[in-house]
Amino acid sequence: MACYFCQRNLKEINFKETDLLHRFMSGMGKIKPKKKTGVCSSHQRRLSEAIKRARQLSLLP
Repeated sequence: MACYFCQRNLKEINFKETDLLHRFMSGMGKIKPKKKTGVCSSHQRRLSEAIKRARQLSLLP
């Protein structure tokens, strides 16, 4: 399974795109692990950083 962001050639993960970030979170609001999402490790790090930023600005639970 290829990385979601590598397939779509997305360079940056924006913390303001909450619809995209919700896709990589569980129902309880936790960040899904790399094995479940199928995201490569570099994008997983950027993704978790974006989710944490969005949480601090109250865009995500």
